[in-house]
Amino acid sequence: MNGTNLFKIALRALANNKLRAFLTMLGIIIGVASVITMLAIGQGSKKSIQSQIAEMGSNMIMINPGADMRGGVRQDPSAMQTLKLTDYQSLQNNTKYLAAISPNVSSSGQFIYGANNYPGSVNGVNTEYLSIRQLTVENGDMFTDADIQSSAKVCVIGKTIVDNLFTDGSDPIGHVIRFNKIPFRVVGVLKAKGYNTMGQDQDAVVLAPYTTVMKRMLAVTYLQGIMASALTEDMTEQAITEVSSILRTNHKLRITDDDDFNIRSQQELSTMLNSTTDLMTTLLACIAGISLIVGGIGIMNIMYVSVTERTREIGLRMSVGARGIDILSQFLIEAILISITGGIIGVILGIGASFGVKIFAHWPIYIQPWSVVLSFAVCTVTGVFFGWYPAKKAADLDPIDAIRYE
Repeated sequence: MNGTNLFKIALRALANNKLRAFLTMLGIIIGVASVITMLAIGQGSKKSIQSQIAEMGSNMIMINPGADMRGGVRQDPSAMQTLKLTDYQSLQNNTKYLAAISPNVSSSGQFIYGANNYPGSVNGVNTEYLSIRQLTVENGDMFTDADIQSSAKVCVIGKTIVDNLFTDGSDPIGHVIRFNKIPFRVVGVLKAKGYNTMGQDQDAVVLAPYTTVMKRMLAVTYLQGIMASALTEDMTEQAITEVSSILRTNHKLRITDDDDFNIRSQQELSTMLNSTTDLMTTLLACIAGISLIVGGIGIMNIMYVSVTERTREIGLRMSVGARGIDILSQFLIEAILISITGGIIGVILGIGASFGVKIFAHWPIYIQPWSVVLSFAVCTVTGVFFGWYPAKKAADLDPIDAIRYE
């Protein structure tokens, strides 16, 4: 019996039991759709994290005072005062792998302009901070090196600060806002960046000369951190090694002494977040994949029922010359048709559900072609695997016993 006839017989058998065939497909449909949707959400989250980190500067390096205490051990307050202006100046003058470097100090409080106020913090930085964080002044100018030397009370503000203080839509450039009791003249407005992956508003920012924040607001001589960027992303590790060497020399640390500072890079953050996202994606895909196994068991169950119901038919076919391989192929084709048809419907539903998540839940998605191909391949293999045994049982029936079956 040729393949075309076997295919037609299988189609006719499925058409005679449309509802049962569809219910059998349902497990495959749900499984494939779930796998595609879960993988799309997971990969979308990963892409979103990568793009957000790239926006922040993928080659950014953060140097903070205090030893690396990832376990959450509380440190002495003096341990958080280990970074000085001399460290910043040494790094500025002696590094080969840093493209830009900026001190970082901040103070929290209330911004006031007229009858409007908004809680936030002032970040004390230098002019290179813009290139490190990939920020752009959209209106006005960045404060100058002269402003830093004179500890001028000037600032550059973000879009969120503008919207909350200048509610009448007026141009903030040249106006004076107060931070607690200290007046700051606005010299520039930053281009809007929106929220990052962690849900932080990147536009709720106010930048001022670091000397101003240190002298006029905090009255300190130490830095709360140093921000830097490597020449390229590939040179981040060399830059970290170089920075660590310079700071250890500055702090007169012996070989046996631990660092009294810690260094973090965006690469490290990206790797950590990506590994977490990959783990969650794999977990979600495995949970969704259980539906495929359940669907496969459904195929096996229905094929068993079909073999039992059609025992006499199988006996008649064998008595007129059908071989065991023909019977095996017929039932195997039925199982594969169920799984492939369910797979196609599942792929369509999975892609649709992914875009539904994007439109209604506003979650980032990214459908990779391999996830569609993999899901479809798995459901096909599932059909063959779970359809083989019932088909083999049908092929092994004795024709005489099958004809006598009641």
